[in-house]
Amino acid sequence: MSEHTDQYVNWFRASSPYINAHRGKTFVIMLPGDCIDQPNFPNIISDIALLNSLGVKLVVVHGARTQIEAQLNASGVQSKFHRGVRITEREHLADVLKAVGQTRFTLEANLSSGLPNSPMHGSKIRIRGGNFITAMPQGVIDGIDHHLTGKVRSVDTKGVREQLDEGSITLVSPLGNSFTGEVFNLSFADVAIHIATAIQADKLIAYNDDGPICDKDGSRYRELTLIKCEKFLVDQGQNNTSNTYFSLRACYKACDGGVPRAHVISAAEDGALLKELFTRDGSGTMVYRDSYETIRRARIEDVLGILNLIEPLENEGILVKRSRERLETEIDFFTVMEKDNLIIGCSALYPIEDENFAEIACVAIHPAYQRGGRAAKLLSHLEKQAEGAKLKRLLVLTTQTSHWFVEQGFVEGHIDMLPLKRKELYNYHRNSKIFIKNL
Repeated sequence: MSEHTDQYVNWFRASSPYINAHRGKTFVIMLPGDCIDQPNFPNIISDIALLNSLGVKLVVVHGARTQIEAQLNASGVQSKFHRGVRITEREHLADVLKAVGQTRFTLEANLSSGLPNSPMHGSKIRIRGGNFITAMPQGVIDGIDHHLTGKVRSVDTKGVREQLDEGSITLVSPLGNSFTGEVFNLSFADVAIHIATAIQADKLIAYNDDGPICDKDGSRYRELTLIKCEKFLVDQGQNNTSNTYFSLRACYKACDGGVPRAHVISAAEDGALLKELFTRDGSGTMVYRDSYETIRRARIEDVLGILNLIEPLENEGILVKRSRERLETEIDFFTVMEKDNLIIGCSALYPIEDENFAEIACVAIHPAYQRGGRAAKLLSHLEKQAEGAKLKRLLVLTTQTSHWFVEQGFVEGHIDMLPLKRKELYNYHRNSKIFIKNL
């Protein structure tokens, strides 16, 4: 095989765990109207279609800001804005509806295409819509009447879920109907946020064409907790009207409303959606909900909590015994998981000098918090530590948890594969099995 083919095969195999993880999950995608006129638009459509083919349940909420502006200009109308929100006067509604309708039809047509020799061939996607959004007027803000600019009042959660369960992509426009029979022009971000929280989506994904999100030093933010995201938004200024601010604010609100993960990805970068979802490093910025459970480096005052965790496992012979004195001297190698000031998990990472190896040891989770994926989270944290230290391989010796480490990507080895310094310390009496993972 050629080098290019080898790379393709390796990438495809590496993406398999993500394919399995995302199958059956529900994602809400925010697609700005700006995307439609960009050269990358056909690729965005193909990537959305691919997600549908891989079993992801999709709600696509589209914007039409650019199209509405063009339609109003064609009619000789100059829109008024307040805090970045368009004032939709009654006599302008026909132009708004026309622009939104044309945008929706363009998306439906592209999602329905299936030309031979194209990524869409054979996809046979069903696109469904409906009156899922009940709206109400924005009202008068700062003394300014917003007329037919509205906000979401409620979402027909059952209706959306029924369409998702039948395998259709649910396409939602930024319009809503009121109980009085009026149509309101809505923020598509507001629609996406309300739908994502109402149907308890697993992810909100927002396309953004402003480029990567970076800190003041120009370093890209790969992930932001809710607290860090809020600080970033405050620092940017509440009157910021950039797409980056708009997208990130939507992610913040969705996560604050219960969505576990939200992502801002590039509308100009080819394959940004696939890179974000199916590669380890992603391509955009992820926002995730803060948790009362935190993972951090251990401190000397954590020694008692760690002892309480590991002593029962030491008594069962699962872990090697460690004295309090030894723990105190090795505390810098430990990482703990804490909830409400209680140590509920711990693990240790011991670098092996001059060998590019690190040994993982002493993985323990409080019995009341087991079976929740916490050990895997600790392991992932240790892997990032090892990568940051430029280490190439992880090593673990275990007597009773072999299957779990195999599930985490470790491969069984033999004693001759141990670094020399670790081989000299191998306890033949315990006869531990050896597992290695390349980073």
